[in-house]
Amino acid sequence: MTKIHISANILAEPKLVWEKYTNPTYITQWNFAHESWCCPSASNDLRVGGKYEARMEARDGSFGFDFWAIYDAVEPHTYLAYTMGDGRKAELFFKALDNNSTLLEIHFDPETENTIELQQQGWQAILDNFKRFVEG
Repeated sequence: MTKIHISANILAEPKLVWEKYTNPTYITQWNFAHESWCCPSASNDLRVGGKYEARMEARDGSFGFDFWAIYDAVEPHTYLAYTMGDGRKAELFFKALDNNSTLLEIHFDPETENTIELQQQGWQAILDNFKRFVEG
């Protein structure tokens, strides 16, 4: 199966990027692809076998869904791997760069409902929103 790859170079050290990415208080502030959406709740048991959950909703209440995953690997400030509720896998790499920035790379299995391009654009939009949140 072909994996989808997205990335962002974030102007912050890996420890801060990790904290903003994994802390539910922050997740609800950036975890959406467009301002017409929101993430009203999130929880994160950040350990192997722990569960990540996030509620994604259109701000007008017209649509929403729950995203969840179970962690397969947790290496603080450097690496996360998880299995999503539908069995797909994802890996996240937090790579320290020389200029006190972090390259965050995400590789994930596609689902079958939407095109590869649409999934890549959607996940990249969320990652870009995360970058703006951290750098803002």
